[in-house]
Amino acid sequence: MWKNYLKIAYRNLLKKKVYSFINIVGLGVGMACCVLIFVFVQDELSYDNYHEKGDRIYRLTHGSRSPEGLKEGDEMAPFWVWHNAPVGPAMKEEFPEVEKIVQFSGRADLLLSYGETTLQEDGVFFMDSTVFDVFSWKLLQGDPKTALVAPFSIVLTESTAKKYFGDEYALGKTLKGSESAGRGNAGDYTVTGVMADVPSNSHFTFNALLSLSTFKLSNPRVFDAWGYVDFYTYFLVNEGFNPEAFEAKLPDFIKRRSTDVGDDYAIKVEALKDVYLRTTAQRLPGETGSLTNIYVFSMIGVFILIIAMINFMNLSTARSMERAKEVGIRKAIGADRRSLIYQFLGESLIIVFLAALVAIVFVSVALPMMNDLTGKVFAINQVVNWQTVPFFLGIVLVVGLLAGSYPAFVLSSFQPVLILKGINKSDAKGAFLRKGLVVFQFSLSIALIAGTMIVYTQMGHLLDKDMGFDKKQMLVLDYNYDEQVNFMSSALKSEMEALPSVTSAAFSRSVPGSYFPNAYTTIENSDGEMFGQAQPVFQVGIDFVNHYDLELVAGRTYSRDYPSDSSSALVLNEAAAKQYGYANPADIVGKKFDQWGRAGEVIGVVKDFNYISLHRTIEPLTLPFEPYASRYLSLKVTLENLPATIAQIQAIWKKLAPQRPFLYSFLDEDFNTQYQSDFRFRKIFTTFSVLAILIACLGLLGLATYTAEQRTKEIGVRKVLGADVSSIVALLSKDFIKLVLVAIFIATPISWYAMNQWLEGFAYQVPVHWWTFGIAGILAVVVALTTISFQSIKAALMNPVKSLRSE
Repeated sequence: MWKNYLKIAYRNLLKKKVYSFINIVGLGVGMACCVLIFVFVQDELSYDNYHEKGDRIYRLTHGSRSPEGLKEGDEMAPFWVWHNAPVGPAMKEEFPEVEKIVQFSGRADLLLSYGETTLQEDGVFFMDSTVFDVFSWKLLQGDPKTALVAPFSIVLTESTAKKYFGDEYALGKTLKGSESAGRGNAGDYTVTGVMADVPSNSHFTFNALLSLSTFKLSNPRVFDAWGYVDFYTYFLVNEGFNPEAFEAKLPDFIKRRSTDVGDDYAIKVEALKDVYLRTTAQRLPGETGSLTNIYVFSMIGVFILIIAMINFMNLSTARSMERAKEVGIRKAIGADRRSLIYQFLGESLIIVFLAALVAIVFVSVALPMMNDLTGKVFAINQVVNWQTVPFFLGIVLVVGLLAGSYPAFVLSSFQPVLILKGINKSDAKGAFLRKGLVVFQFSLSIALIAGTMIVYTQMGHLLDKDMGFDKKQMLVLDYNYDEQVNFMSSALKSEMEALPSVTSAAFSRSVPGSYFPNAYTTIENSDGEMFGQAQPVFQVGIDFVNHYDLELVAGRTYSRDYPSDSSSALVLNEAAAKQYGYANPADIVGKKFDQWGRAGEVIGVVKDFNYISLHRTIEPLTLPFEPYASRYLSLKVTLENLPATIAQIQAIWKKLAPQRPFLYSFLDEDFNTQYQSDFRFRKIFTTFSVLAILIACLGLLGLATYTAEQRTKEIGVRKVLGADVSSIVALLSKDFIKLVLVAIFIATPISWYAMNQWLEGFAYQVPVHWWTFGIAGILAVVVALTTISFQSIKAALMNPVKSLRSE
């Protein structure tokens, strides 16, 4: 019996080669897309899951309690994961549920040398010696209990060790390190450990770890200062830990233990499993993902699979009517309904299985492209493993049973007497089902077209919006706070500005889009009282405001005519002036301030500019003049013969700062790296949306082909009676176009709501116009017409003699 079923299935596949190709390839591509998206989503959800004790690891976030009287719509002060050092040991001492504390100081970029090799290593942390007791990072060389205990110890990742030592045994070797960010950490570092590279699915990564005792040796006072912001605190808890109950104890703990923080200071805890996708904190040590994007990609994956399934079901239900007489004959000679159900379901599963083989081939071929799209590295064993195989088999089973359900259960119920007489009452129901599926299919396609347009418009807005500062033609040199460079800054600046291709230069600790510290700043507010707030700080050179074309709205900027500006003057932005109660920026000029040991008067206010990502609104900012606290030298250059300009700048650098590598980048490119995940989202969204639309068109082509075949004789009669090609094409197309128009009205409100939800992730959004959905609808109609016309024109051009020969 089963052999007979297989033979019939094989013959049906060969009999209708076009339908078979569309069914198998369309479904296979849809399944492959779904699997690729599933692998990406699974990778995003897997962040930090490799830690053996991950379910017991938490971290602290710090911020301000919600002030009383906060009105609806008012913004809450952000919580940070970056804060003070004493909170960790105090927690370990006071709470028995806390088993281990791991603290580390902010990311440092350290210049390391070994022999002839000198490199600036990005992503170096001062790390607690307990790190290997908490996190599951494998140490390949060294003792995890002692590797980060002694001062001037360093643990390298495997790839970092190879850069300096090649294949040599690294343990015990010495690296010379320069001072970084004023932490007093210059000296010879002994390699006490080499660890495996941090897995890519970690919420933060690094190249090397320095012992925290190194930092403590040179700056012991900061480890007792509750107001000093420079540390991240993670902790391991016992099995019975209750985060809600623990947080309830923290307000009293702060009152007992803290010394120099405000009354509104608050601490929250955040589970490690929530860090990558669910954190709302700022000052993160690494990148975060987007739960919203995960939902979007998951829906696109489901949409693509549904569209492919609809294609399969449409063609299956359409062609099932051709087999009605076969069913009638089988039932007439004694076949029972159960055997017919098994036959049709079996045939459906065979076709889906063949589509699955196509999907495997497609996944294998598309994997490098998927790596390029996502910025991740997926190997074939990540696609085919114990998690994806059940998922893949589940798709095969579900699609096969759903697609085969109509012919299996409907056709098997036909009365053989009626079927053999040519009476078929179910064809109208089948046609109605097919129309409904086409509407649903194109509703999804139109929503994806509209979504792609909005995503592209928003990404363009990120690049084109006036940020309030000049970022074009800005070459930034990074010398990582090198004291020699800072002390000779005047000579270096003069030589650079002497180049014809350099129009201006300025030093600063921060540039837009880069790291910046926060400082507790006290300023005389509008009530005449000294009021303190923690604010972002850009420590700048004397020419920074003019160099970046920041607009001055009140007062003046720093000037060489006022020598006291370096010690007793402050420039801030409009948002900071408002924070202290001044609606008119000019009113804050002349008010007293106190910040980081500097005191004096506010001398000027610059217009708000977007120094951070457009995901966030402009925050209050102060720009103190600090001539010897810089990290960057910004050069505004002309674009003519840029390679020669860079060569000239490099020559000056090697002459005046030979101790530092020549590291440069362009500000606009650096600033746009903040949107790396957004542009990755755009690429993935667009690619899979296009694939979904193509799969929908493939199904529409199949239905148009089937319709044309069913109406072959009607077309022949019409041509004999004088119908031209255009009227026949219109006849075959209008029913499909009506369905697409219905889909437009269904898709518009759904996609409008969905894309507005996505745009909520940006502080600065493009408006969603009604005509976006109109264009999406028109594109859908054009795509549908193009797809249908191919088969309609072919049918209209057919010789009527051939189609009417049997009549």
